Amino acid sequence: MAPSTVTIEPALSDDEDAIVPLMLEFNRSEGVTWKPAPMTAALRRLLREPELGLVVVARQGDAGPVAGYGIATFGYDLEFAGRDAFVTELFVSEPHRRKGLGRGVLAALVELLRARDTRAVHLMVNPDNERARSLYARLGFVVSPRIMMTRELWPARARSTAT
Repeated sequence: MAPSTVTIEPALSDDEDAIVPLMLEFNRSEGVTWKPAPMTAALRRLLREPELGLVVVARQGDAGPVAGYGIATFGYDLEFAGRDAFVTELFVSEPHRRKGLGRGVLAALVELLRARDTRAVHLMVNPDNERARSLYARLGFVVSPRIMMTRELWPARARSTAT
């Protein structure tokens, strides 16, 4: 599939059923525990509430199947004097890789974020994923001098029953 046969556009609510199987693949590939009910509900909310962030999909042609997707969610940071965003997921299914789709999805996310007055975009990548790191560097991302640390705030019951 040549990049010219691909359409990358903001996702619609109707795209949920096509995105969820790709989310499962993404989470498995990243070693993230798949929590179908809360993760699908979070996607559904993100698709309905654009003030939370945005989702883009890459399709074969104008109405073809979804081959990849990207998700960015908003924050606000004084260091960047306003809105920032975090690319939380960027995934292209195996048959469509190495054809420029990942680059296209990320570039589309960045442009849509810029249009929404976003001052900085962050993402995480596994340190050993040289291909992704190289792509991100070519698109202007730099390694932060800080490390990311996370503390989950889900209620204990939600964590244990979500898997």
